[in-house]
Formats: sequence, structure tokens, C-alpha cells
Amino acid sequence: MDYAIEIKFKKLLAELDERFGGGLDVQSILFLIGVQELGKGYQNFSKRQKTELMHVAVCTVLEPYGYYKTIGRDTDNWPHFEFLKELPPLDQPQQQHLMKEAILTYFQAENNESIDNIEIPEVLRYYEKEGE
Repeated sequence: MDYAIEIKFKKLLAELDERFGGGLDVQSILFLIGVQELGKGYQNFSKRQKTELMHVAVCTVLEPYGYYKTIGRDTDNWPHFEFLKELPPLDQPQQQHLMKEAILTYFQAENNESIDNIEIPEVLRYYEKEGE
């Protein structure tokens, strides 16, 4: 486990908790990212829309790693993505770590920090080498 990522994520959580209230976790942050990417602000979403917002967020945060590609928006302005490649098999802690790292990368990009030379998350490096 990369403890630097965990420390950075806890710092991000503290900042978001201050803004949105406590109790945030990976899932709730993904929901917030989905709302942000939809661009319509917060509103009452149906259960189906909440699931779609989570999907939008996952695609958005994994896009810099080459797993998805934005292909446009529909008539309701919902973003759509093209699936590019499968994630390698990851256990639950590895999945959580990957999502934390991807969320951190998203917020860095939102704050205009360069992600031109984005690094593959540690949890995926083994699989990247195996696939070559």
C-alpha cells in the first residue's frame, strides 16, 4: 500500500468534509464528481440517475489511465464514454486504493495541476508490465 496516497486522500477528505460536511468516503466523493461532471448542480436524482452519476465519475477518474474515453454528451447533457480496456483483477483493498489515487488525480487536474505525465497507479504497475 502506498501510504503517501492514503495521507493525501485523508487530507482531501478533510477539505471536502469542511465544505460538504463529515462522513464522506470514496463512494460519496465519486457521487460528487459525477454531479460536477454532469454540470447541472445538485438536484434530487432518482436511484437510476445516482447510479449513472457514479458511472460517470468512475469513467471520468479512470480516463487519464486509459480505461475510458469521453465520446460526447447526449441531448440531456449527460457525458458518455467509450470503454477502452479492462481493469486487471484487483481485490477490494486494491480497488479502493486505485479509486483514491484516481480521485486525487482528478482533483489535481481540477486545480490546474498538470497530469501530462500521469503515472500508472502502483496497484496497476504489475499488470501493465505483465501485459507488455
